[in-house]
Amino acid sequence: MRPLQISPETAVKLAEKLKVPLEQLMHMPQHILLQKMMELAKQEEENKKEE
Repeated sequence: MRPLQISPETAVKLAEKLKVPLEQLMHMPQHILLQKMMELAKQEEENKKEE
């Protein structure tokens, strides 16, 4: 499997937000990464509604 085609800066930010090691993020299947990003966006939206 090919590593994700994203910039190093984006990879670092995503790894921090998703709380996964950078190496794991780069070799994560794209569909799983998209799912995790959707979950993160949903959480952030719920947090904004609570404020």
